[in-house]
Amino acid sequence: MAIQIGSDPRYRQGIALFNECEFFEAHDVWEELWQEYAGDDRTFLQGLIQVAVCLHHFVNGNARGAVKLYHSSRNYLRPYLPRHHGLDLETLFRQLEECCREIVDADEEFPRAEIPVDRIPELVFAPPTEEGPP
Repeated sequence: MAIQIGSDPRYRQGIALFNECEFFEAHDVWEELWQEYAGDDRTFLQGLIQVAVCLHHFVNGNARGAVKLYHSSRNYLRPYLPRHHGLDLETLFRQLEECCREIVDADEEFPRAEIPVDRIPELVFAPPTEEGPP
């Protein structure tokens, strides 16, 4: 039986962990799902995993790693805009950009910055309707 991302409880568990700022734990849950999934949405899951790791790095002071994953996560998720499997990706992109602006725009190879707590992204999730796209 094929895994359906939107209805797999691990997908929503990852969203809940992410919104609790448990970024590494969200990454772990989504990675488990990603490893078992072989469908077209593999890059969508990879993008979510990389957003979570980006913020994990930023929280832990690894701004260089956060910047790298900021860019790659956006590249993975861009084809799924504006929303996919109930996630508002446009809002995520905007919030992630606001959160990471200082380190993304820094001229230093190893930028130093603390994550702005009031600008940490939150995933906006609304399950798709029966008639709507994923």
